[in-house]
Amino acid sequence: MNLPGRVERLIAPTVEALGFDLVRVSISGKQKPRVQVMAEPSGGGAMSVDNCADISRAISAVLEVDDPIEGAYTLEVSSPGIDRPLVRLRDFERFAGFEAHLEASRPIAERRNFRGRLLGVAGNAVRMEVEGSPVEVPFSDIRRAKLVLTDELLAATQDTQGR
Repeated sequence: MNLPGRVERLIAPTVEALGFDLVRVSISGKQKPRVQVMAEPSGGGAMSVDNCADISRAISAVLEVDDPIEGAYTLEVSSPGIDRPLVRLRDFERFAGFEAHLEASRPIAERRNFRGRLLGVAGNAVRMEVEGSPVEVPFSDIRRAKLVLTDELLAATQDTQGR
């Protein structure tokens, strides 16, 4: 298992016990690696700086015990943000109706990059409307994906945060 996957497996129970969903773990850098953890409240809503600090303290303790990362590292905990990465199949269902950009690991319908409205999922494929036509991209072929910052997404985010 790769290092980010190992770290994710180690910290996920702690993050979930605090009432948050783990969105993504990434590790970059060689000399002093940066461990980036994205999380969000399980029930939806806004993520606060205090939430990030609580998660950081809790997962620091877990990482100290297991010590999967050699040497010193920097830990960053944040929310996924408005134009968040889409990393789980359920993310594509949850954000159906919003615009997204995704990059495939291989050509699908003669292209690798797709930008359009999410239509949800069908089995293990992400459905999108791209340039007026429906497209299905196998979830296993998605290299990276994220929501596109639009007025519609901003308005929906403000509605869910009670503003």
